[in-house]
Amino acid sequence: MSDDNWTVAEAKARFSELVARAQSQGPQTITKRGQRAVVIVSADEWQKKTRRSGNLAEFLAASPLSDSGVEIARVKGKLRDVKF
Repeated sequence: MSDDNWTVAEAKARFSELVARAQSQGPQTITKRGQRAVVIVSADEWQKKTRRSGNLAEFLAASPLSDSGVEIARVKGKLRDVKF
């Protein structure tokens, strides 16, 4: 086992150490049958990676295509019938 790679058996047997290392040393990889299966990261790192900045309107407004001059016309027609 390298410093940040664990087998499933090692991760089960030394779970507290695995968690401590994820918090202090960074992501820890767990392998299953020799293949990477999961990565354990600290809650702080997870929040940094998944935090959204801005909203959809801001994202679209910042798009390089926003000033492209492309116009999208809505097709006007009858609404479809929906049966409940």
